[in-house]
Amino acid sequence: MSGDPRCPPSTRGFRTRRAARTVPDRVAGEIPAEPAAVAGPGWSRRRPVTAPAGREELLAAAREALAKGQGVVLTGPAGIGKSTLLAAVAPDAPGPGAVDGDVTVLRCAPAPEDAGLPYLGLIDLLAPVPAHVLAALPPGPRTALRAALLHGASPAASRDALAVRVAVLETLRRLARRGPVLLVVDGLQWLDEPSADVLAFAARRVAGTGIRFVAAERVPEGGQGERPRWPRCCPPDTAEIAVPPLGDDDVALLLLASGAALSPPDLRAVLRTAAGNPLYALALGREAAAAGGSAESGGFLPVPQGLRDLLLGPVRALPAAVRQVLLVAATAEQPHLTLLQATVGSAADAESALGHAERLGVLTVDPSRIVRFTHPVLRAAVHADASGDARRRAHALLAAVVTEPVERARHLALAHPYEDEAVAARLMAASDTARAQGDPGAAAELAALAARRTPADRPGDRDRRLLAAARFACDAGRREEAELAARTVLAGSRSARLRVLARLTLLGNAGQALRDRGGLIEDGLRDAAGDPALEAALHHWAAQRELLCGALDAAAGYARRSARCAERAGDDGTRIAALATLARVRSLAGAPADAEAALDRALAAADGGPRSWGLVRMRAVLALDSDRVGQARAQLTGLLAAAGQGAGWEQTVASLVALTRVQVRAGECRAALGTARRCAEVVAAAGTTSAPALYAAALAQTFGGTAESARALGEQAVRASEADGDRLFLLRALAVSGQAGLFAGDRAGAATAVEWLRRALETGAAIGAADPPLLAWHADLAEALVTLGETAAAAEVLATAYRSVRDGTPGSVLAALERAQGLRAAAEGRAKEGAALLRTSVERLRPLGLPVELARALTALGAVERRARHRAGARAALTEALRVAEGAGAAPFAARARDELARVVTAERGGTAGLTATEARIAALVTGGATNREVADALFISVKTVEGALSRIYRKVGVRSRTALAHAMAVAAAG
Repeated sequence: MSGDPRCPPSTRGFRTRRAARTVPDRVAGEIPAEPAAVAGPGWSRRRPVTAPAGREELLAAAREALAKGQGVVLTGPAGIGKSTLLAAVAPDAPGPGAVDGDVTVLRCAPAPEDAGLPYLGLIDLLAPVPAHVLAALPPGPRTALRAALLHGASPAASRDALAVRVAVLETLRRLARRGPVLLVVDGLQWLDEPSADVLAFAARRVAGTGIRFVAAERVPEGGQGERPRWPRCCPPDTAEIAVPPLGDDDVALLLLASGAALSPPDLRAVLRTAAGNPLYALALGREAAAAGGSAESGGFLPVPQGLRDLLLGPVRALPAAVRQVLLVAATAEQPHLTLLQATVGSAADAESALGHAERLGVLTVDPSRIVRFTHPVLRAAVHADASGDARRRAHALLAAVVTEPVERARHLALAHPYEDEAVAARLMAASDTARAQGDPGAAAELAALAARRTPADRPGDRDRRLLAAARFACDAGRREEAELAARTVLAGSRSARLRVLARLTLLGNAGQALRDRGGLIEDGLRDAAGDPALEAALHHWAAQRELLCGALDAAAGYARRSARCAERAGDDGTRIAALATLARVRSLAGAPADAEAALDRALAAADGGPRSWGLVRMRAVLALDSDRVGQARAQLTGLLAAAGQGAGWEQTVASLVALTRVQVRAGECRAALGTARRCAEVVAAAGTTSAPALYAAALAQTFGGTAESARALGEQAVRASEADGDRLFLLRALAVSGQAGLFAGDRAGAATAVEWLRRALETGAAIGAADPPLLAWHADLAEALVTLGETAAAAEVLATAYRSVRDGTPGSVLAALERAQGLRAAAEGRAKEGAALLRTSVERLRPLGLPVELARALTALGAVERRARHRAGARAALTEALRVAEGAGAAPFAARARDELARVVTAERGGTAGLTATEARIAALVTGGATNREVADALFISVKTVEGALSRIYRKVGVRSRTALAHAMAVAAAG
């Protein structure tokens, strides 16, 4: 939605008539249940109301304004949610008969037909006011007010009008003496003029009385049209809060809650067309769900009659020629003024028609002469309001003048909704063009149109075009569309070859979830018997399936069989893919030489185009696992640049996941967070989920983000991999979940790490994995066990790992094992031996260019040296560890190094030496678990005094938190 030029920017702000202010991106803490008392206890005792989804910040801003004694006005276009938010700002409260300071709420909600009825707003506002309050007014104002409320003769003279205003003001003041008064007007734009005049009179005279104004006013889309009424009707210091469009996630949740069951394409269309407007989204969503989607929609949603009536009243009154220009503008993908002039035949006629629409606020013509509707729903409504014949004529006009081949073909198809082979052929050519231009979604739509335009006496052509639509939809991440198209061919085609191609498409559409699709391969091999090219493709999918299921030997066998069949068929593409899979299998099995040989054979047959992308990615992964991080980074960045938009979303995700791994190891943790976000955006744009993308996000957070996010994402990646039956990424997801627990630096995290990492190693053993990361995870498990004091168990884990060490084992793996051995030795009381092993680990890592792993080893060395009271060595190691970790953006290791260094500094300063007696007492209480309030009560001082003393203590001891202070005090007490 944010990329739609027709969607106004989501600005969140509010303004007063005195100065402009901005609502902060996130209000600190939870939104308070109610504002602080400002005019009596009633303001702080009102019933709390939950904020509507996506409106938490706006509600907090409104309550803050009320707490400061200001009024609040909510402004925004129709349907944006002003009334819903107003109900949260000013909920129902006790009426004027209540006592003890309860809020009196006077409310009106005028409708368009009320605007011409004098004093109707005032009648609604004052309806709940008890008769005895009105009866207590002075005779003149009372009589005038009774007349205005239709309890007497109508006020005719200006004097009577003044008396009405005085009467209302006096009524409000009398109510305010008993407690706060809240005047709520939902729809200032429809308030009748006499009532507006009365409110304006009162608004200028209520300062300091406990009377608050809360209102909502509709403003035109894009801020065009008449000036708002609220500055006249509300007090001078009223805060204006512009209600912006909701975010896509909030709109999707709203649709889900409404019960509208939408397919991913329809959901995307609703989000795009509603542009954050809740009313539009609900109306469009319900209509789309009821209609069930249309294959011939041209990308437009059905717009319900009621919504069209709301939006198009003035438009329907325009001349037919003007409406025709509007329809063409709505139908065109890029409605340029020149294009519209060509369809109308006269520049003057086109500009005149657009001028009519512009004056109604329907559209604008920007400086580049592009016609833009002020809201996407207006474009959809104009299109939906036209008859089918009128829409087809608009498509025909555009097909005759548009020069871009893809758009032209689409208009041609929609102008001729019947079977026509010439149209079908042009659509298929345009589909291929769209795919070559990197737009698989458009390619899928055009191929599906081509299939529907194919004559019934050409079933083979129809099925081939439908399969192309399925492949392109798969590339675009539209899995439901791809599945439906491919299964249609599988169920109806008489051609064994086309049925096999349909099964291959279904296998490609399964993503990582191949576990349950073995039947497609078995049935496909029966249909493909004697065709080596089809057999090669099916054997390759069998290799992929066995790889993901963890059967490495079977996967290698199928990959070799696929390569042989492809060689017989002269199918270089499948042969290259099979060899790449074989390389992946052999690498995972701990045979990097075999993997390199398979890659070399594949690359020799590749032409450097899309067929080589998987090979380049596999070579980068092999380089990464061999500690050649710079080479891996260069290969992956080059691959992403070369592939561009030509790669399908799964190819892009695979490359981004690999790049995230590279960046983490290269000490580019901040960049890794960005790459993981980009990966998630690709998956979200495809409207699907991806276990590899979740793993990448968890990995980036584990090494460069927060422990909480890392743990949550790791668990999501585990669940997604299990759901797919993908044991390959399950292995990685389990390991990163374990690392997230280990890096938390406490016993609870270590216990969690042991569970995850043991399961990861068991999974690896079950599938026969023996690649370098698996050995490094042995070191992580041993370190977690050492943290828990289970050094004997750690020794067993390390012994298992060392049995798998070979001559070609990467230096980083050896350094990780040495780090774990050193920590184990130190934990068993052999500090000198442990420090020696850790120094060996550090020196092994220095030439490898792996900052994160170097920071880990240095921190471990510093911690061991500190415990041995070798403070100079500890300080040196930890200072370097902190510098390296901060430079790499490795947040958990920087925090660990900083904490250890603080302990060293504290020990050097003699712990509490330098603290005053009071500060030492405060430090002792805090480290014992006392809260600031408890410390203040114990020492008979204020909480502020405690807070100030703690700040001084932190500076003197060299720490930044209560936890670090407790560590420092414990170290000081120990020696």
